[in-house]
Amino acid sequence: MSDFHVLIIDDEEALVRSLSYALRAEGFNVGAAGSGEEGLALLADSATRCDIVLLDLGLPGLDGIATLDGLRKLRPTLPVIMISAHGDTRAAVQAVKGGATDYLTKPFELDDLLATIQATLAVPAPIDADAAPGALLGQSPAMRALHGAVLRVARSSATRILLLGESGTGKTLVAQALHDASNRAGQPFIEVNCAALPEQLIEAELFGSEKGSYTGAHQKRVGLVAQASNGTLFLDEIGELPLALQAKLLHFLENGSYRAVGASQASSADVRVVAATNRDLADDVRQGRFREDLFYRLNVITIDIPALRERGDDILLLARHFAERQAREEQGAAIAFQADAEAALLRHRWPGNVRELKNLIERLTILMPGQAIAAVQLPELMQAAGPVDASRLPIEDQLQRAERELVFDALSRSAGHKGMAAEILGISRHALKRRLQRLGIERFDER
Repeated sequence: MSDFHVLIIDDEEALVRSLSYALRAEGFNVGAAGSGEEGLALLADSATRCDIVLLDLGLPGLDGIATLDGLRKLRPTLPVIMISAHGDTRAAVQAVKGGATDYLTKPFELDDLLATIQATLAVPAPIDADAAPGALLGQSPAMRALHGAVLRVARSSATRILLLGESGTGKTLVAQALHDASNRAGQPFIEVNCAALPEQLIEAELFGSEKGSYTGAHQKRVGLVAQASNGTLFLDEIGELPLALQAKLLHFLENGSYRAVGASQASSADVRVVAATNRDLADDVRQGRFREDLFYRLNVITIDIPALRERGDDILLLARHFAERQAREEQGAAIAFQADAEAALLRHRWPGNVRELKNLIERLTILMPGQAIAAVQLPELMQAAGPVDASRLPIEDQLQRAERELVFDALSRSAGHKGMAAEILGISRHALKRRLQRLGIERFDER
């Protein structure tokens, strides 16, 4: 973490000393300011490097709220974690609504502070809906975690990456994002669907072939590996690769060396390989359908792509994004959704994930351009209106609904304070954060 710079703005010298010592021990670069005015003066200097601010709410002179407002004007995207004393919970909640990323209540555990800082630094700036690929849109906890993972891995030296996720979650777009955020962005991005190529042609497609090397090889073929040289090769549906070719792929992944079909000499290529699958490769290994050594070679750096049902209100964000985009393509008016339709979209399990949602929006835009869609105009499986009979839901859904209600009740009783809510629930703050992420609850006031 040595590349990250933390600025502590707090007038308690003993706390600043202890925090500075602890954060430096974790590899952070730490600066400090004893007042809001001093902190703003430091950040007004463009030469001051700062990645995150720890800001005390109860500062003398310019208080924490006013300092936060000044920080927002100076550096709008700079993450700020508020530090409040007991009794300041409502003010801290107001600070979060005013642009703070998170807050902690004194006294807090160092582990809680480190977890909050690390989670915050893993979140990139919000993505422009018109510029970003649809599957990477979203501000849910699950998508924020994905954004952070993509940026960290893209900028790393890793050249063998495995994407895991259900069908339709956007693995191709994540692979493209990894390429675009890396130092290989100016080089080729080559995609190959391992399930779409005939088995007898996959080797020639990947590694190339010499003229006359097999029936129909009337000229030399340059393989996709060579075409991706210095760039990224995306192998989608890697689990469908035939066993015979898996050994040759493993050899290439180990040392970058390969041999074209019919060639007498080996070639080499510097390629970042991103593989993707919606299959359980570990189970395929046990069943003898996938090589164990190839699995372990690919399974070093993995990125899990969340299912759409795990992304909460991102469903509505994506629906509006696809509606606007489809309207532009059709040169017509964008559809909108009535409240009952939005509720139905949020209840749906989305087995086809983002692809299913995109296809739905395309169909509705063509058939009902410019309309405000009601629930009854959605496919039959999505049309359940009004309260859902929980007793008729699968046991997993019943448990999730009960868990969600318990979490919301605790957050309500604690005025949105996560630490107090965790105490009410009898779990740790970390455990509560994991539940919030899994349930797709980003902000308490969005219930």
